[in-house]
Amino acid sequence: MENEGKGLHARVLESLGPAITAGDYPPGTVLRTDELEQRFDVSRTVIREAVRVLESMRLVASRRRVGVTVRPTEEWNVYDPRVIGWRLAGRDRPRQLRSLTVLRSAIEPVAAGLAAQHATPEQCAELTEQAMGMVATSRGQQLDAYLVHDTAFHRVILTASGNEMFARLGDVVAAVLTGRTQHHVMFTDPDPAAVTLHVQVAEAVRTGDAARAESLTREITAGAMAELDVLAP
Repeated sequence: MENEGKGLHARVLESLGPAITAGDYPPGTVLRTDELEQRFDVSRTVIREAVRVLESMRLVASRRRVGVTVRPTEEWNVYDPRVIGWRLAGRDRPRQLRSLTVLRSAIEPVAAGLAAQHATPEQCAELTEQAMGMVATSRGQQLDAYLVHDTAFHRVILTASGNEMFARLGDVVAAVLTGRTQHHVMFTDPDPAAVTLHVQVAEAVRTGDAARAESLTREITAGAMAELDVLAP
C-alpha cells in the first residue's frame, strides 16, 4: 500500500507541476483540495503530500479555508531540478534553455579556472575519463550515452572548483544537459569542436593551467549558446 501511495502521489505531482510551470494555472489561481481529490480520484492524504512537495518548490502556498494558491513566477525555486525539467518540457522551453545557458556561461568558466588550481589527482583522472567517454560516444547518434559522460564531466568541474556554491549547481547543469537531449535541442551528433574542447579542458585542469581552463570552458558555453540560436531560437 505504501508503494501504491507513492505512485499516486507521483502521478498527481507529475500532472500539477508541469501544468503550473506551463502557465495553465496562472499565479493567483486557487486549487481546491476537494476538487483535486475528485479529479485525480485519490485520497486527501495523497493530495496533501503532492501539495507539500509543490510548496517546497515554492510553486504554491497552502492556506486553511483558502486552498492551494499558485505563487507568482518570481517566487518559484527555479533551481529545483524538477522545476527545470517541467519548464523544459513546456512551451517556455527556448527561454528556459537560454536562461540556464547564460547561467552556465557565467559560472562554469570560473569554476574550471578554480578546478585547475584545486582539483585532486582523483578528480583530474575522473575528468579525463569522462572526456574520453565523450569522445567514444560522440559518433553514431549515441546521445544518451554521450549525455552520461557530459553530465559527469561538468559535475566534476563544479565540484573540483572547491567552491561549495558552484558544486551545488551540479544538478542544475545536469538538468539542462538532460533537457537538451530529451527534447532534441542538439544535433544528432555532438559538435566535434566542442568534444575536443572538453578534452583540452581536462588537460588544462590536470596541468594546473587556470587561465586556459577558463578560456576553453568559455568557448564551450559560447558554442552551446550559438547552438541554441539555431535549434531553439
